[in-house]
Amino acid sequence: MTSALSPTFSPVRTGASSAAVWTGRVLSALVVLVLLADAAVNLFAPEKLAEPMAATGFTAALSPQLGTLMLVCAVLYAIPRTSVLGAILVTGFLGGAICAHFRIGEIGSGSQIVCLVIGVAAWLGLYLRMPALRALLPLTRG
Repeated sequence: MTSALSPTFSPVRTGASSAAVWTGRVLSALVVLVLLADAAVNLFAPEKLAEPMAATGFTAALSPQLGTLMLVCAVLYAIPRTSVLGAILVTGFLGGAICAHFRIGEIGSGSQIVCLVIGVAAWLGLYLRMPALRALLPLTRG
C-alpha cells in the first residue's frame, strides 16, 4: 500500500519505441567501451600516450590519474542509478580535453571531434533509453 507521502516514480510515457530504447542502450555501451579502453591505456600503457600528452601540456606522470578519473566516469555512466551523474562527469572530462587541444591551437582536430562525438553519444544514449530524461527535455516540432 502506498500513501500520499511515499515517493513513487511514475515514468511519463513519451512514446519511445523499443528500437529507440535499444539504440540508446547500444550507444551507451559503446561510450562505456571507449572510455574503458582509454582508461586502460592510461593506466597500463602510459608510455604510448607520452608524446600526445606532452603536446597538450601534460606530463606522462599524470596518465594514471587521468585513467582513474576516466574509469570512475565510465563506471558511474554504466550504472543506471548514477548514469546521469556519469554523463555530466564524462561531458566535463571531454570538455576539458577539447579545451586542452583548443589552447594549443588545434581547432577542429580529430581529437576534438572524437571527444565531441563521444559526449553527444553519451547524452543521446541516455535520452533514448530514459523516459524521465525525455520528459525533462522533450523534443517537439513546430
